[in-house]
Amino acid sequence: MDVAWEDLGWERLADGVARRRLPVWDATVGVVAGRDAVMLYDTGSTVREGSVIRDEVESLLGRRVTHVALSHPHFDHVLGTSVFAGAEVYGAVGLDGLLRREGDLIRQDAVRMGVAPDEAAEAADALVVPHHAVAGECAVDLGGRQVVLADAGPGHSGHDLALLVPGTPDVVFCGDLVEESGEPQAGPDAIGSRWPAAIDRLLALGGPGALYVPGHGAVVDAEFLRRQRAELAARFGVS
Repeated sequence: MDVAWEDLGWERLADGVARRRLPVWDATVGVVAGRDAVMLYDTGSTVREGSVIRDEVESLLGRRVTHVALSHPHFDHVLGTSVFAGAEVYGAVGLDGLLRREGDLIRQDAVRMGVAPDEAAEAADALVVPHHAVAGECAVDLGGRQVVLADAGPGHSGHDLALLVPGTPDVVFCGDLVEESGEPQAGPDAIGSRWPAAIDRLLALGGPGALYVPGHGAVVDAEFLRRQRAELAARFGVS
């Protein structure tokens, strides 16, 4: 099983927990398997990319994705969601309304960043709005394994959702609140004054010994988050 995951570009983080760094934008998707259900964290930048993720997970686990958690509303994290038919979709509170209002802006951003216009239009037309809004924290039972979704933002965006997978070690999927492969990107929807506090929430969620999975880049530890928090605080002039 380990070799098969690695052959397809997935990195095993713990028993039943893995992530994949997608091509082009190096965005991370994560998967958590319980006895009865499978949760995917983010879905890629196009319907085609989402289909690849779906097929790989189904091939490796022998069952389909039943739950999807969306880290934030940027195109490279949400535009593949439509291929996960029947999945229960979670997002930070307010994400549903934003996706309803701004689907065309997400399409435009995808095209501006290099997605083919026809692929961007296809994905935007099929954009899935979350069925479940997470305010604070929400536990989800996957069967013999309970994970926690946390409305950790705002920071990188107005709607940042983290995923805690308790275990040995704990694993925290951070979305783009944390970036390892470059300086954290702050677009027009970033709320820099509250970003350092979002990092504090991630640290409280996972603790000092957790593995922290950034939205882009290699897996990091709590010390990396503390350093990035200090850099963000200096950058945005907050404590």
